[in-house]
Amino acid sequence: MHFHDDSLFPENQEKLVIQAAPYGPEWLPGDADDLPLTMDEHVQAAVDCYNAGATVLHIHVRELDGKGSKRMSMFNELLGRLREAVPDMVLQIGGSISFAPEGEGGDAKWLAYDTRHLLADLTPAPDQVTIAINTSQMNIVEIMNDDDLEGTSIAKPDYYRAYRDMVVEAGPEFYLEHLQRLHANGIQPHFQLAHLAQLETVERLIRSGVYTGPLILNYVAIGGGFAGRHPADLVEFIRRVPDGAVLTIESSMRAVAPMNAVAIALGQHVRVGNEDNLWRAKGERMSSVAQVEQMVQISEALGRDIATGADAKRIYRLGEYYSDADETLARLGMVPNRRPGQRGFMLRDAQA
Repeated sequence: MHFHDDSLFPENQEKLVIQAAPYGPEWLPGDADDLPLTMDEHVQAAVDCYNAGATVLHIHVRELDGKGSKRMSMFNELLGRLREAVPDMVLQIGGSISFAPEGEGGDAKWLAYDTRHLLADLTPAPDQVTIAINTSQMNIVEIMNDDDLEGTSIAKPDYYRAYRDMVVEAGPEFYLEHLQRLHANGIQPHFQLAHLAQLETVERLIRSGVYTGPLILNYVAIGGGFAGRHPADLVEFIRRVPDGAVLTIESSMRAVAPMNAVAIALGQHVRVGNEDNLWRAKGERMSSVAQVEQMVQISEALGRDIATGADAKRIYRLGEYYSDADETLARLGMVPNRRPGQRGFMLRDAQA
């Protein structure tokens, strides 16, 4: 992204889109004070986050026994109720479905490709499904400390090892088919990227014409194979993202607020919720709603407006697709592909 001299002025920045993740699939009941269990509680969590200022909802579903649900019928039920309860929110299904271990000593696994592909067939369809690109380690506890995990199920050795050894399976066999299915059903992919190598893979998908739509990204700074918390890495990722992309910053535990404060100042968007963080300060719990409210306060203190639901849908360009790679590159503000025999650096066409 290019920053002009006036790019940090809030009146020149897009309104802030707050993504809420209040369903904490890695946690068990009792780990957080606001984990929804019943379907009514799932819906109420969405309503509360929306009323606090969130306009994008990152969705997982929990069974009554507290474990993450793998049943598409439950996703369908929740989506139907959310369409009525929070019609202005962008509904985003978490593409991992449920990566929580089934019990102590079990592995924390993402589900098989066939099951994850079923997210493209949900009814009613979500606005977005998150998608991982390239298989990588996802050791979510690597940069967590004892204070982060105090009093939670992940503090138990067996659960800790389950998350320490977790791997995201997302090779070409998965993402090529998944992108095709999402496109066929009018669902926007929301790319969850761990580092620049994955961003480069997405760029190659665009340049080859495999993906022809808006570029909606999360920079996932959770460590353990994903990005870490170094501010220079965050700024470099922002610098490498095309001007026409939409970028949300996602971090973990007490780093969420400072990482998001940088994101807000730089005109990017933010994600909060108990899936990412449980704490306001050391030893002080913080609900998903309170985290949304904190982002509103930071943004308002800087003079940056908060996006409404209609704003979020416009910013995300839901339902928009492009004819080919050339149009996609132009829409995203990227330089065109090299033509046969063309030498030197690429320039945008004058008409574009």
